[in-house]
Amino acid sequence: MKNQSVKNNIDWISVIIYIVLVILGWLNIYSSSLSSTEGTYEKQLIFIACTIPLIFVVLFVDGKFYEKYASIIFGVSLLSLAGLFLFGKTIAGQRCWYAIGSFTLQPSEFAKAATSLALAKYLSDTQINLKETNRQIQALSIILLPVILILPQPDPGSALIYSIFIIVLHREGLPVWYIWTGFITILLFVLTLILEPYVVILLALAVLIIIHFKGRAVDRNFLLSTILLAIISAFVFSVNYVFENVFKQHHRDRFNILLGKTVDMKGIGYNTNQSEIAIGSGGWLGKGFLEGTQTKGGFVPEQHTDYIFTTVGEEWGFVGSFIVIALFAGLLLRIIYLAERQKTKFSRVYGYCVAGILFIHFFVNIAMVVGIFPTIGVPLPFFSYGGSGLWGFTILLFIFLKMDANKVNEW
Repeated sequence: MKNQSVKNNIDWISVIIYIVLVILGWLNIYSSSLSSTEGTYEKQLIFIACTIPLIFVVLFVDGKFYEKYASIIFGVSLLSLAGLFLFGKTIAGQRCWYAIGSFTLQPSEFAKAATSLALAKYLSDTQINLKETNRQIQALSIILLPVILILPQPDPGSALIYSIFIIVLHREGLPVWYIWTGFITILLFVLTLILEPYVVILLALAVLIIIHFKGRAVDRNFLLSTILLAIISAFVFSVNYVFENVFKQHHRDRFNILLGKTVDMKGIGYNTNQSEIAIGSGGWLGKGFLEGTQTKGGFVPEQHTDYIFTTVGEEWGFVGSFIVIALFAGLLLRIIYLAERQKTKFSRVYGYCVAGILFIHFFVNIAMVVGIFPTIGVPLPFFSYGGSGLWGFTILLFIFLKMDANKVNEW
C-alpha cells in the first residue's frame, strides 16, 4: 500500500483546474504584453515550463518530509526574507528581490508555503489548545515573524496575505473575538476617515448601550463597557495621526480615492480608472482575444501583473470573467473538501492554509481592479506575470496534493 503511485491517488480535478488556470493566465499575459518589446510572454512561458520539473520534485518527495522538516523550512524562509535587507535588489522602491544576473527571485512568494507548513506543524501538536492565551501568542508569533520582515521592504500587499491565517486559527479553536476585533478595527478606521472622530465615538457609544441593555442582566458589565469605549476613543483619535504620519503619500491618495474624498483620474487613480473602463467595455461576451482596445493601447499600466484581470474583462467579457471566477471558486472548494477528508491534523490545517492564501489573493486582486479595494500590489494566482509568484503558488498547492495523495498510508 505504501508504494501506491501518486499518479493513481493525486486529485486530478485540482490538477486539471490548475493547468487550465495557468494556460488561461498565459493567454492573457500574451494578449496584454504582445506590443511590448520586453518579451514578457516568452519569459512567462519559460516560467511555466520550469513548473513541470518543480511539480515532479514536490510530488517525488515523501509526504512526511514536509511535516518533519516544517520548522527548518520556515527558518530558512525567514533567513531569506531577512537577507533582503543586506543583499536584496530594489525595484520600484521595494527591496523584495534577489538578483541573479537578469533573473530576480522574490522570497516572500515562497514564505507563504513555509509559514503554512510551520503553522500546520505547530497546531498538529496534540497538546495545543488555542483557548489558552500562551498558545494563541505562540501561534500568532509564527504568522507575525514573516510579516515583520516583509512590511519594511516595503511590501504591504504581501504582508496583508498573512491576515487570512487568523481564519485558519479560528477553524482550529481560536476564539472568535479575534476576528471581530479585526473587523471592528478596520470598520472604525474607515469610518474615522469618512466622519469626524466624535461622530464615530458617539456611534460606538450607541452600539455599546444597545449591546449592554439587550444582553442578559447577569452579563452586563458597566466597567467593561466603559473600558471598551475608552479604548475605542483612543483608537479613533489616533487614526488621523497614523494616516497622516505613518502612511506614505501614495497610500493616503489611494484611500482618499477609494473613499471618494479625492478625484484623480490622471494621477494616482489612473490605474483603477482605466481598469474599470477596460472591464466595463467588455460587455457580455468581450471584444475577442487580442481585440481589446484598452489592452492593445497599453492604457492600463502593469496590466500583465496586478491588473491582468482587466484583460479577461475586456476581451472575454462577463461570460469569460464568470468562467475564470468559477474556476477559482471550484479550486478553492475542492481544496476545502480535500482538507476535510485528511486523516492527519497537519494535512488538514495545511490544506486550509492553502485555500486561505489562494482566496485572499483572488479576492483582493479582483476587488482591487474593480475599484473597491486600494491598489496594494497583490497578484492573481496563476494569472499574473512572474516566476516567483507562479512557482510559489505551484509549490503551495502541490505540497498539499502530495499530502492528499499520501493519505492512503496514514492511520
